[in-house]
Amino acid sequence: MLPPPRRFARLVALASLVFLVLPVAVLGADYFPPPDSAGGWRTLSDPAAIRRVAGIDPRGLDQAWALTQRATQHGGLLVVRRGHLVFERYFGKAQRDGNPDMASTGKAYTSIACGIMLREFASEFPDGLAQKVFTQRYLPEAFPLDDPRRAEITLGQLLSMSAGYHGEGSSPGVVMGRVVPLVPVPGQDLRDLDGSSLHTAMWTNAGAGYSYSSPAPHIASMVLRRVTGRELERYIDEKLAKPMGWGPWGYCIHHGDHTLPHVNGAGSISVHATDALRFGYCLLHQGRWGKQQLVPADYIAACSRPSPHNPHSPYSLMFEDNADGHVAGAPRDAFWKSGAGGFGLVVVPSLDLVIYKLGGRDSQYEPSLTGLPQPPVKDNSRDDWQPLPRGPFSEGSLGGDDGLRRVIEMISASVRD
Repeated sequence: MLPPPRRFARLVALASLVFLVLPVAVLGADYFPPPDSAGGWRTLSDPAAIRRVAGIDPRGLDQAWALTQRATQHGGLLVVRRGHLVFERYFGKAQRDGNPDMASTGKAYTSIACGIMLREFASEFPDGLAQKVFTQRYLPEAFPLDDPRRAEITLGQLLSMSAGYHGEGSSPGVVMGRVVPLVPVPGQDLRDLDGSSLHTAMWTNAGAGYSYSSPAPHIASMVLRRVTGRELERYIDEKLAKPMGWGPWGYCIHHGDHTLPHVNGAGSISVHATDALRFGYCLLHQGRWGKQQLVPADYIAACSRPSPHNPHSPYSLMFEDNADGHVAGAPRDAFWKSGAGGFGLVVVPSLDLVIYKLGGRDSQYEPSLTGLPQPPVKDNSRDDWQPLPRGPFSEGSLGGDDGLRRVIEMISASVRD
């Protein structure tokens, strides 16, 4: 029996309302973008559609964009919410198909590759992240040990900067939130990347403190190289890039007259902007891409929360986490990885949000670093750009972590569910 006409009209109206909501709340949950060569991300450009479908206020995105442009010589900003690319703009040498040196943002890729390794080669790591790795099995090139304290270093500590390795430059040590000044010591030497990383001085015992030290994640990549029998770049290509459909990508291995024999696990990956979003989107979906579980979900969960391997600071498996609310305007479940020059990749699960911020100076867009072709520069307006002197309210202070954290706050505040 058909319903009465008025009731039928109400049912049609209700069905229409449900149809408008479902693509956002339900149907979008299984959306994964095809490669850019096959159409790429679904996008929203109309402000009304961005508000209605993506639930985000475009005015907040414009404000974050204005800050981004003041922060670095070159850069860009991309935002994905509810599976829709709602913002994508660039300035200077930054472009969608460019291959800049993403600096320490690459540490996040090293960590995720190690998470995949732990699943694929579980029998090689009976203690998981607590596995001590300065042994003949994992790092034979480290022997004889020049510091007996290295024997206690675990994989999880290497990936959380708590292995006791001396921080680079003027990076201090941190012990349970207390800052410990450190005198700079030699760190990585690109002409002896493996050796210099292995023998960087320790400032404390393994697990006894945190200090941001690039040799540590590179050593983790050496363990990966030994266990998997593959270079880090090849492993990422097989496990992440090909399944997600990345465009041309690589690592910055060419430095003047010297070419690195191995890629640097401490960073300098070079990925198209929309593919960096794909990487973040995979993390947002607990390691899933379509029907494939590319990364163990429990490993990503460990990246996004305080780590037992580093109780000293909010840095977990190469990601900064906000569980303690130190970035007051961002959700507590947000986690991200920054890189020198103003780069940063951000994942906010509770807001169904991924942010990729580009930055960098001329040297980070030099095509010879990767050997990959760069698209012609469309914007030469930043050729002579210089930051203002560094200060609490200057543009010079916005190009690093402070600027990235402010962008996270501004975009988070623009969400209107």
